[in-house]
Amino acid sequence: MEENIQCSDTGDFEAVPREKVIQFKPPLYRQRYQFVKDLVDQHEPKKVADLGCGDTSLIRQLKVYPCIELLVGVDIDEDKLRWRGDKLAPFLGDFLKPRDLDLTITLYHGSAVERDSRLLGFDLITCIELIEHLDSGDLARFPEVVFGYLSPAMIVISTPNSEFNPLFPIVTLRDSDHKFEWNRMQFQTWSLYMANRYNYSVEFTGVGEPPAGAENVGYCTQIGIFQKNGGKATPLCGSEQLDQHVYKAVFTASYPSLQQERFLRLVLVNEVSRQVESLRVRYLRKLKEREDGELGTKPKDAGCSQAHIPCFGPVFSEVEKARIKTSPKPFCIGDKFFVPLQRLLAYPKLSRLCADEEMMRSVIADAVGLSSDGSAVMVDLHDYFDYLFDF
Repeated sequence: MEENIQCSDTGDFEAVPREKVIQFKPPLYRQRYQFVKDLVDQHEPKKVADLGCGDTSLIRQLKVYPCIELLVGVDIDEDKLRWRGDKLAPFLGDFLKPRDLDLTITLYHGSAVERDSRLLGFDLITCIELIEHLDSGDLARFPEVVFGYLSPAMIVISTPNSEFNPLFPIVTLRDSDHKFEWNRMQFQTWSLYMANRYNYSVEFTGVGEPPAGAENVGYCTQIGIFQKNGGKATPLCGSEQLDQHVYKAVFTASYPSLQQERFLRLVLVNEVSRQVESLRVRYLRKLKEREDGELGTKPKDAGCSQAHIPCFGPVFSEVEKARIKTSPKPFCIGDKFFVPLQRLLAYPKLSRLCADEEMMRSVIADAVGLSSDGSAVMVDLHDYFDYLFDF
């Protein structure tokens, strides 16, 4: 549920002066999503599932987190999942700048009270504004499935705090589909019982602060954070447990990453070429400066030409500078320019992409020229564009 929350001290909404109407900023649904994102930042889960994912808004926001390798959404509205699924597919930018780690996103049509073994072993399962939509039978099955069967390392459950409802202009339940709304005591009693029964600890908090003078009602949305005692999801066991596939997959997408050889090669070749070109231009610039110095002439428009020479690469730390300085230097033989692979590996971005010289050589060998012994990248010293810089 995504409320446009407005509340007042009276039940007559129309009679409330504009300045008395309270609007949550940011909106309450965004505060709930931000709460989950903060938890992801803190705990860096690899496998995350959102039960009752609705329009997949939370999943779209979580897919940018580099720690997440598997992201799953489950909802009973198949049409909504199909309609929203395309928005979760990789964009062009995801191919131009692949992730470090693999990411697979899958949307399942199914219910949070059904057991599906594909959701076993998760680090985090979120249930944002879900439980109040369950009838009494499903509410009884919910903890058996989520806490008992799926048993992830962490569960986040948010639900309306009914103590806040009197602040709304004429409201009994906040949504026509809600089967109930609990006060803080009811939610905490239920949560503590489930935590004790299924070997979890639980902490309580919320989002959506009440207006001044009504602090006693608590947050508009109450949240329970359940963490498995021992800190890990229950290990997978038993072939029967692993073969329960009741959900219907309606969308799946795999994102390009540096763990996939073709994308690693693409990024590595591009970065090697970029760095070699930077070194080549710098080498030619120094040659020209030396020639001008020997002739005792001053380059025409020296300041301007310097400004037009491309500058590549980030600013390096002192440690990185020292590593680069002590690495083998580029050199020239005839009309060929050589950059040792060891020199390239001294640059932080390339050292992160490649473990060693042998790996770099094997990945780039078919895409760039190498010296006869394979120890350096080889390119022409001059190209057409050098005339633009008067080299």
